[in-house]
Amino acid sequence: MDIKQIYLDADAMLEGHFKLSSGNHSQFYLQSAKVLEDPKTAKKLADALAEQIKADGIEIDTVCSPAIGGLIAGFALAQALDARYIFTERVDGAMTLRRGFDVKHGEKILICEDIITTGGSAMEASAAVESLGAEVVAFAALANRGFCRRENSDIVAKPNCKLPDNLPFFALADFDFEMYAPEECPLCKAGSEAIKPGSREN
Repeated sequence: MDIKQIYLDADAMLEGHFKLSSGNHSQFYLQSAKVLEDPKTAKKLADALAEQIKADGIEIDTVCSPAIGGLIAGFALAQALDARYIFTERVDGAMTLRRGFDVKHGEKILICEDIITTGGSAMEASAAVESLGAEVVAFAALANRGFCRRENSDIVAKPNCKLPDNLPFFALADFDFEMYAPEECPLCKAGSEAIKPGSREN
């Protein structure tokens, strides 16, 4: 399965000058919502991701995603794994489990995103469920932006990866694009203005 081609076919790998949620800038942006708007494609990707996870033999009770970007990917993956599905969301800036969701002590949870860059949001979701007694056993995403090391990849984790070294991270492909601090961005220096196409604004 050519994941990059799937993103290209869905007009979901954008090229331009983008401001990321982290505040950094990049020439490329992945808009997974455009890929996941087709339920058949969402199922195909989730099934492929589930195959990796099942092959690893990890016991998973529940899939949890941070809202809003991970919702569709996480739900599709939970269905493929025959697992329960919950999600966290921000309340006053803090990732929180609400809407009547709860977790049991020792419940084994996989955190799923559509894309993992440094893993910051995934770690916030992880902290939210672990504070209630659950055990996070793995992380997953459709796409890895190349800052964290995923299973079955030669990419080495970069210093700004926030995912823990002792837990597996599964993804379907690496998209290793350059990111720049605003003051070091060559696109800015060339006179271009960054736009923010992500879910937090549009």
